[in-house]
Amino acid sequence: MNPKMSVLRKKAMALPKTPGVYIMKNSKGEIIYIGKAKALKNRVSQYFGSQNNHPVKVRKMVENVDDFDVILTDSEFECLVLECSLIKQHSPKYNILLKDDKGYSYIKITKGEYPSISFTYRQDDENAEYLGPYLSAFSAKQSIDAAKKIFFLPQCNKTFPRDISRKNRPCLNFYINQCMGLCAGKQTREEYLEAFNCAVEFLKGGGKDVLEKLTEEMNEASENLEFEKAAKIRDRINAVKRIKQKQKVYSNVIEEQDVFAFAKDNKNICLMVMRFKDSRLFDSSDYILENDGTEPEELRREAVLRYYQSGRVDVPKRVTLDGEVNDKELLEQYLTKLRNKKCEVTVPKKAEQLQIVKLCHENAAERLAQHSGKIGKDIQALEELGNILGLSKTPEFIESYDISHTAGSDTVGGMVVFKDGRPYKKGYRRFIIKDFTNDDYASMNEVLTRRFNEYFKESDTKEGFGRLPDLILLDGGIGQVNAVKPVLESFNLDIPLFGMVKDSKHRTRAIAYGGGELAINSNKRVFSLVTSIQDEVHRFAISYHHKKHTKRSLSSRFTEIDGIGEAKAKALLKHFKTVGAVKSADVEQLKEVKGISEKNAKSIYEYFNSEKN
Repeated sequence: MNPKMSVLRKKAMALPKTPGVYIMKNSKGEIIYIGKAKALKNRVSQYFGSQNNHPVKVRKMVENVDDFDVILTDSEFECLVLECSLIKQHSPKYNILLKDDKGYSYIKITKGEYPSISFTYRQDDENAEYLGPYLSAFSAKQSIDAAKKIFFLPQCNKTFPRDISRKNRPCLNFYINQCMGLCAGKQTREEYLEAFNCAVEFLKGGGKDVLEKLTEEMNEASENLEFEKAAKIRDRINAVKRIKQKQKVYSNVIEEQDVFAFAKDNKNICLMVMRFKDSRLFDSSDYILENDGTEPEELRREAVLRYYQSGRVDVPKRVTLDGEVNDKELLEQYLTKLRNKKCEVTVPKKAEQLQIVKLCHENAAERLAQHSGKIGKDIQALEELGNILGLSKTPEFIESYDISHTAGSDTVGGMVVFKDGRPYKKGYRRFIIKDFTNDDYASMNEVLTRRFNEYFKESDTKEGFGRLPDLILLDGGIGQVNAVKPVLESFNLDIPLFGMVKDSKHRTRAIAYGGGELAINSNKRVFSLVTSIQDEVHRFAISYHHKKHTKRSLSSRFTEIDGIGEAKAKALLKHFKTVGAVKSADVEQLKEVKGISEKNAKSIYEYFNSEKN
């Protein structure tokens, strides 16, 4: 708790209810946060009141505030402009900053016997030629890839001439006509250099000039009856045309726009920005941020402002977002000022634009997955599941429960764990129902009671029962949910609890909660995830039940033998594993089982070896 809280609150309460910018400072006088307010008194005083409703980032910031300054402005728009200017100048610790340490991009052209083309962020070779700088790494890499494919240059990591040998087997690119097979000796140095020089001209001059030059060379070769040479040039011309056709048109409606989308887990957030010009994707960039609990609407506002603040990118005609944003009108006004023309901020709800936002979100999820070592589609499914269920955070650790029995006998419970959208078998647990054998609701209550009793014994370990789930899914409907709610309440645990409902054909249909059901059929990712969880917990519970039921049936067969009770029957099964092994054993082998006397052994042997049995 900040010891100066009362002093700071008193100072905040004395502020006017006018627009302005507030500047938070730590004990060293360093600026740690800059914000704007429509009414300074109302906004600033909120920081120094109750901390219960603040996000984690705000609580951390308030703990470090030693003093604050304010600057009054005439309007809220002036606030926004001043806020952006001050943040750009001071880069405060607790403001969202989109740091891009990659710098500008270059295309590197080496010299030597077999020169090469590659992508780089630095000019660190005095003997090489560099094309650029490019603001967009995406565009530079795309251009290099296109040049290599058009002129059939090697796209592998081999070093030439060291790796040239007629004994080499060329890679797949050779067989799909995207490489001349230099590594396998199928292309001479002269042919390589000719293709390489054409590729450099393509990168320097663009496709149109190269097409005109190649067409002239092809016609000249044909007139000179050099048909083989003309055929090679024709292939290059076709490759240039194919590359141009592959530049997919994403939007026939909006020619110029930037699309922002976020993907998040409980630790990080990935912002993906995809830029479109002439209705085509021409650049993309991503930023990994700490998930500090900032509200999505505020996160979008700050991200858009910081992105265009650097001046490295032009403001487009339209900025498209994946959700609602704070101060939308002010944001449009600010971007319009930067652009000197109208800029529109939109949140699409349907049709083509919504599909583009989904594309951007998928890329954000994939990039976040790479950063965290997870799988992109799993992150998306968990994030969408959390949104559907109204959870405060993405459910990365899910526990699911099911009950299985045969007409009330051999009742068992199964618990499976899904971690980051995948089965986490180390966390699976099995329960033999002790008190309720023919009541699914009571059995589920017993299983969860025992599970959370174990939690309080093992909570220090943070493993197994010692870790609490982000979400509990029960195989069943409202009845199962209502049976387990009292358990969570009795332990004072606030864990989201839902049921998984099946249709008449035992297929996942909906998610049950206290107030009814949520249909999930329309969301393919969520439907697939919940179905896999429900199928897995059912499989795990029923397989344990079958094993226990089979074992009991075998034990009951042994109890038909004179002198053999439940304990000795279990000992026989434990020792021999199968009934067949018991039948094949002689008296001496049977006597080796703990608790089996010579008389018992003879009875067992005679039982299985008499003609009657």
